[in-house]
Order: sequence, then C-alpha cells, then structure tokens
Amino acid sequence: MRINLFEPTISKSEEKKILQVLRSKFWASGSGTGTVGIFEKKFNQYIGSKDSLAVNSGTSALNIALSLINLKGKEVLIPSLSFVSTANCVLRNGGKPVFVDVNSNDLSIDTTLLEEKINSKTAVILPVHFGGLPAQLDTLTKICKKHNLLLIEDAAHASGATFKNKKVGTHGFAVCFSFHPVKNLSMPTGGMITLNTKDHQKLRTRIESLRWCGISNRKNDYYEINELGDNYYMNEISAAIGIEQLKKLDRLNKRRKIIAKTYHTELKIEEKMPYDENSSYHLFWIRNKNRENLRKYLHSVGIQTGIHYLPIHKFNLYKTKEKLPVTESVGNEIITLPMHANLSNSQVDKIISHVNKFLNK
Repeated sequence: MRINLFEPTISKSEEKKILQVLRSKFWASGSGTGTVGIFEKKFNQYIGSKDSLAVNSGTSALNIALSLINLKGKEVLIPSLSFVSTANCVLRNGGKPVFVDVNSNDLSIDTTLLEEKINSKTAVILPVHFGGLPAQLDTLTKICKKHNLLLIEDAAHASGATFKNKKVGTHGFAVCFSFHPVKNLSMPTGGMITLNTKDHQKLRTRIESLRWCGISNRKNDYYEINELGDNYYMNEISAAIGIEQLKKLDRLNKRRKIIAKTYHTELKIEEKMPYDENSSYHLFWIRNKNRENLRKYLHSVGIQTGIHYLPIHKFNLYKTKEKLPVTESVGNEIITLPMHANLSNSQVDKIISHVNKFLNK
C-alpha cells in the first residue's frame, strides 16, 4: 500500500456535521451567517487575534488582505520559495512582487537581506511560514515599524504554529491561512484572514463586502455596491468540517511533531528541516542533489514524495535576472516526505529506512 504524502484525518464527527448541514438545506450564504460565523468565532478564540473572517481559500485570503491597501505602483517583498499564489495575489492587486532570498536553515525569508531591498515604493513585507516553521516575526515586525511598512503573513502552512508563546495569526496587520485536504486543518476548500489592528471592526465590514461581490448595506433584498468584490465566501459544509477539525488540531499537530522529531533524529542526511516545537509541520523537507533518482527509488517502494516548491522567480511570468542563490539551490534539491497524522510508526520507520538506504549506496 502506498504511503501518501498528505492525507486528512477524519472521523464520525465530521460525517455527522456534514449530514446536519445537508439536511438543513442551508449550504451557503454570502452573508457569513450560520456555521461559517460559528467557525470564525471559534478560530478567533483559538488564535487569539482581534478578528477572523472566513473565505473559500488561502489564495482568496491573500487577495483580500492585499486589496485592503492601494498597491498600484507599490512593491511587496516576498520569498520566491512559495506556492505561486503568494506572488499572484500581489500582481492581481496592482503591486510588484520583489523576491528576497531565503536562509538555508529554515527556508524562511532572509531578514538580513530585507533592508537593502526597501525603497520608497515598498509597502508590504509578506513572509511565508514555510513548512509550518514560523519566520522571524520579531525581526520582521521591527523592520516594518522602522520603515513604516505593513506586515502581512502567508500562514498557509502554519495553522496551530506558535512564535514566542503566541499563536501565528496574532502578529501581522493581516495573517492569511489556508484550509485544504492536504493542510493541517483540513476541509474541501477554505481560508481565514485574522486581523490585529485597532480598526479591525471597520476592516471586518469591508472584508465582508469584498468576499461577497462587493455587496454592502444589505437590507432584505436591497443592497449597495461601493467597490469591486469577488465570490470568496466560505460554504457551510466546509465550515462544519472546520469546526470539528479545529477541535483536534493541537492533537494532530502533536503527532506531526513526533514524526518530525523522528525524521530529524534518524535521517542520515545533513540538509533537513530543523526540529522546533513551535512548528506545525505541514511539511518535512530534506535536500539532495540526486533528487530525481531518490524520488524514483522511493516511488518504487510505495512512498510518495513532493517538491515544495519550484521557485516563483523562475516561471516565465515572473522571470528576473536577479540571483537568489539559496532559493535556486533549494529549488533543485528539495524533497518533501510524507507528513500527516495518520502515519503509523512502522510507516515512518519504512520511510527513514529507505531514504537512508538510498543515501548509503
């Protein structure tokens, strides 16, 4: 039987909640009432942010968060080592993504390189908590304050992660989460924006409009459109699953940490993801110059692997002459190993055994 790279953990509780929503015949509403509203409150209590708004994907969360600022003619500093949505959302909002190299230890944005990239056009620093390991939020916050920039976080990998005893989601101006069958908090599709500003209530009203095609001031069948919005709201079925997944998130992340610690301790390879109790371990990565042969070997013994990610600045749409040596090296070498709470100890042992066997050839 194949060992999957990712796999959601579900139980009878999710099935029961889905059935309740189906029988209610109230499956979706742009107003964000019903189960969606309950999920928002529960997630906000879990994270400890000032407010939380549910959307239908992590990409939607980033799009909305960046649309709160006028990015036309402005620049956003981002890592190239991320899923392409991180850059796409900058571009869609009229901004220019400026790529910054990552550090080789944890593959997060290299904070020592940021200030040389900042100029009069810079508006936002957008770090990615790569693999679930939080970026250096204290340093990022200081740089943003020094240069009057906004900190918007891509926390697609970081549901349940912590930084200095505070949940990821409580630091930046806006923090964007992704919920998906492969993510720590699993659902068919979904996302969340957490807000941490004094004017969060005003921003909530605006985001509620932006996620529902720009609809505002709705009274019965009458409403107003003041700005362009999109169909970004979460459906009731996803929210119902999310409520149940949230209840078990810490337990599932604890299992991920046990697996990560075992990988880190027993894999006989130098370049691998560091072990950190604060990480949510959405991914566990290693680096190997003989990547394709290692992946072929693992596939032959029933172990699925992945590549996270191909560097964004190498795609035709974003191609740049600027060199990002660490990102480019990682992009050629990175392999992600199976990481989910369903992995048994014997499966973890099998993965480690076969990786080490290949390395010893």
